[in-house]
Amino acid sequence: MKGVVYEQTPEVSGDISKDNKKKKRRARRGSKQSPSVSAYALCHPVSLPQVYGNLFVEGKNELIRWIICCHVHALPPSLSLSLVHACCCADYWLLAVCSSATELRLEASEFSGTCSIFNSVEPEEQQLLQASNIAFNSLPTMHLSEEVAAREGGSMQDQHMFQSDFSESIFSQSCPEPIALDAAVGSNVKKSFPLSQQIECHSQKKYFDSHWSSEAVTQELEKGNTFKALFRVNVHNRLEAYCKIDGVPTDILISGAAAQNRAVEGDIVLIKVDRFSLWTKMKGSILTSNNPAVMEDNNLLPTTATESVRDYCKEKNKVDGVGEYADCSSVLPLSVDGFHCESSAYLSQNVITENVGPAVCQHVNRNCHHGYDASLADCSSEQKEAVSAVEKLCATISLFPSKRPTGRVVAIIEMSPRRDAVVGFLGVKEWFSSREGYMKDSKKNKPSLLSSRREYIPLTPTDPKFPRMMVPVKSLPDCIKERLEQCDGTVEMELVAACIVDWREEYMFPQALVMHVFGRGGELQAHIAAILFENAIHSSDFSAETLSCLPRVPWEVPREELQSRRDIRNLCLFTIDPSTATDLDDALSVQWLSNGIYRVGVHIADVSYFVLPDTALDIEAQMRSTSVYLLHSKLSMLPSLLSENIGSLNPGVDRLAFSIFWDINLAGQVLDRWIGRTVIRSCCKLSYEHAQDIIDGLFDVEGFNSSEYGCPDFHGQFEWSDVIRSVKCLHEISKSLKEKRFNDGALSLENHKLVFLLDDNGIPYNSMLCGRKDSNFLVEEFMLLANRTAAEVISRAYPSSALLRRHPEPNLRKLREFESFCSKHGLALETSSSGQLQQSLERIRLDLKDDTVLLDVLISYATRPMQLAAYFSSGDLDDSVGDWSHYALAVPLYTHFTSPLRRYPDIVVHRTLAATVDAEEMYLKQKRRVQGPTGERVTRRCFSGISFDKDGAKSAEAREALSGAALKHRVPRPDILADVAAHCNERKLASRHVKDAIDKLCMWLLLRKKEIIFSEARVLGLGPRFMSIYIHKLAIERRIHYDEVDGLAVEWLDATSTLVLSNKRSQKRGSQGKYRMLDEVVLVTSPCSLMQEVDFPEGRGIEGSATLTEGYTSNFCISESLDIEPAVFPVTVRLLSTIPVVLNAVGGDDGPLDIGARLYISSYFQGL
Repeated sequence: MKGVVYEQTPEVSGDISKDNKKKKRRARRGSKQSPSVSAYALCHPVSLPQVYGNLFVEGKNELIRWIICCHVHALPPSLSLSLVHACCCADYWLLAVCSSATELRLEASEFSGTCSIFNSVEPEEQQLLQASNIAFNSLPTMHLSEEVAAREGGSMQDQHMFQSDFSESIFSQSCPEPIALDAAVGSNVKKSFPLSQQIECHSQKKYFDSHWSSEAVTQELEKGNTFKALFRVNVHNRLEAYCKIDGVPTDILISGAAAQNRAVEGDIVLIKVDRFSLWTKMKGSILTSNNPAVMEDNNLLPTTATESVRDYCKEKNKVDGVGEYADCSSVLPLSVDGFHCESSAYLSQNVITENVGPAVCQHVNRNCHHGYDASLADCSSEQKEAVSAVEKLCATISLFPSKRPTGRVVAIIEMSPRRDAVVGFLGVKEWFSSREGYMKDSKKNKPSLLSSRREYIPLTPTDPKFPRMMVPVKSLPDCIKERLEQCDGTVEMELVAACIVDWREEYMFPQALVMHVFGRGGELQAHIAAILFENAIHSSDFSAETLSCLPRVPWEVPREELQSRRDIRNLCLFTIDPSTATDLDDALSVQWLSNGIYRVGVHIADVSYFVLPDTALDIEAQMRSTSVYLLHSKLSMLPSLLSENIGSLNPGVDRLAFSIFWDINLAGQVLDRWIGRTVIRSCCKLSYEHAQDIIDGLFDVEGFNSSEYGCPDFHGQFEWSDVIRSVKCLHEISKSLKEKRFNDGALSLENHKLVFLLDDNGIPYNSMLCGRKDSNFLVEEFMLLANRTAAEVISRAYPSSALLRRHPEPNLRKLREFESFCSKHGLALETSSSGQLQQSLERIRLDLKDDTVLLDVLISYATRPMQLAAYFSSGDLDDSVGDWSHYALAVPLYTHFTSPLRRYPDIVVHRTLAATVDAEEMYLKQKRRVQGPTGERVTRRCFSGISFDKDGAKSAEAREALSGAALKHRVPRPDILADVAAHCNERKLASRHVKDAIDKLCMWLLLRKKEIIFSEARVLGLGPRFMSIYIHKLAIERRIHYDEVDGLAVEWLDATSTLVLSNKRSQKRGSQGKYRMLDEVVLVTSPCSLMQEVDFPEGRGIEGSATLTEGYTSNFCISESLDIEPAVFPVTVRLLSTIPVVLNAVGGDDGPLDIGARLYISSYFQGL
């Protein structure tokens, strides 16, 4: 067996003590009782792997008796380890018999040549080897989504043994935690062996299977025996990961370190699905099971949707929130392979294994992005076999919906960029403690600390999805090594940047290299720098070469542009943005025509005029892809000279624009439209508050004094009354458009957002929940209409080279589970379409008008079945036009066109739209020359008009015009466009992660300043070990674990799904290391002290600057004096109960940031 050294029995019986002889005789007596097992194993140790199968057939009881009788001591060391390893891998029932190091009696001295993982197992970890006897009832099981589901204790049936196809080693498919090397060593091996000793034994044993070669990868992919997928790790349990196979409705579970085979979050991997007999039970399918451990795990609530507090109140967030539901299970891979790049920090690496070449990598990326049926037209028989394999897998899943497919990683196709962007803390004190007598030696001989040939310091990432890592001391930056020489333990408080450099089969941990130090973990700027590094956000200034691409200032519209564009500077048009916005990329106008028909114009900054293809400016914009918003600043995609000056639609100056005009009636029907490049001049810059005041009728048209109300300055011949009439007219039309859109089946999962108020130093001092108002919806409706129009036009002209945006249908299983939950609680939910779901939610909104907290929870849960909207190249889905649609918007075509100053895809769409308009003009000129000025078809626009002239678009003249315009405007080829779309998806997701991390940082800073916050919480998940709660005040979910707490009695009533918590006398003697302290879980207060006022640190009030954006309405602030009454022991808790909790900041200088939650309970018996 590869990686395991077998020793013949005589080699260990040469010089044996009396005690060992006795043990050997006992083992022989045991072997007589079970000759079928022990005699064969002892006489033929080299053939041991071959007897495993027969071993369990002949009788599990025999094996148990044999192991217990011989105590394993009589066997050779390496043979003992291999047998125990095989037994653990083969069947879980055995672990209940020999789950601890004590039972197996494996002494460290007996493993001189092998690093035994059992030596590192602590008692609390040994308990994880067995299924917990618990139960759990909660909100819908769909909460346990593949990407964020939490499994506190693994089910025995989730684990099994597999034989590698390309290796002789046998590894556990889903080993329990001590067997799962990452977790066992990552958290516990330090208690037994220093890291340096662990590393030294790596050369003696391989802990992981070898990855397949590129030839094997290609061959097995073509046969359909394996699948490529994005590797995603459970944030609550790193030993549990999921892989999404295109076309398969259920994610594949990759459980255990051995099965994960050194893959990390974000890797594109090759997986082999296990045979059906090894599949585990699906969470949510076993609510009547007798295994309460599985029942509890079944209903744990993920925190990604509500922990990541999204805020619609950032600059220019007009349309992004529509249909952008963030279920990361559908995030596209991060491959970028056909456009400019400067640093590999922003792009994924091509190869991980030595034998996987770029061609294979590219093949995997393509299918990862766009599914199996993207190229079936000319597919080979082997490719058809691959599709057939997907169909067979889907058929099996549909026949057995209660089963979860499992699998293992056999190759890593593409490295995750996250490998190069690890943030964490160094375990310096742990390293110090491993140096015996280091304090005494440090004064006499300081270099002795760093003199060892193989020294490693553990690094604990702040992201729980990543494993612990080992950092060679010799590779540390000089500044850290100097502090280590001085025994400076404060190094452990520094937040460091690292990258994974190696993870061989012999390494339990990946090796990492520390690149630089951000600063103290409790400092704001250090964390912001770490967040940007972790997400590969470009924060440097623009280069001189990039800035040289811009025109000099002062800049004026060139004369040739005035001649070639439509001049609409005489129109009353204006911008509506946050008052603090500086990049104004959209403006609105409206004209009354006749008979209730209005001509509405949307005017977008013509950024593509300045950002020419393949220039340094274009390369930089493409690399950044999007602007990123921080606390009170932003990292712009474009230089400020362009984004805030010559490209921004500032009032009173001539600007270049791309305009779309619609002739619309009051019913919201579009009768005609025109698209083209224009020259505009905005008359004023309105804020959302100004627009809302106009909508609410607070401004009187007649006799209005703008200076009295602090209104914006006006430019040109227009007055305030003109703007007031325009805004009111646009509001009426937008209401009709919105009503029509929802009648056509649109879905809106709008929820209140958390907004932080910042002081003059940019530090949050308060927060509030806010919602959008009519002024926001006014702008949104016209931006949506413009994006839909642009998508329709460019897909007509360039059906294979259009950059579009799609939103797939939701995960059906999760949607059904949510529907089942609503039905159980008397809430009718119809999920057959987006429109039916919207109508159902509106009815539920009316039913729960008196319970806004539960309504917010339900709306949040409704987003979880939703997949992530993504950019794509139309050429990649030529044969699957039905997959182009946008589920939430209920439209067949959609793209992004309205924000080119902060989104690179919009610039690409502008170029394609410009090529379409130019081609249409060339085609019409050609037709006029042929047919004369009176021909009816001469003036008919074949691409940009309401009606699509398919015959004209297919004509030779039109194709020639389109080809010439594409060359002129540099419309990307389909393959290049696919890479651009993938990169933009990855960068957009990264910017969202930054936003979420910044929100969490703000929340942590706020709690640290206030020390504690009392709040009410709603119980969403409930079990005998922990509960999941939703804190509406902060719009987050948290867990409170109350199992094994000293001084707390837990009673779980399974029949009624009720939890009873009461206090009991402390069991401090003999409980150290097993029980947690009561104050870690409960803040206990005496009823006598309730009359005393809770002492909060004094807040800033509202005099500081706030991040609340105009147009949003706030519900309440976190600092309101709400009297939170504590619960009283004994506490009875049921699902959806409201309980008092206490929140506080956790971590900072001593670990990753987190928000802690405890129960708030009153009791007279605090000293027990």
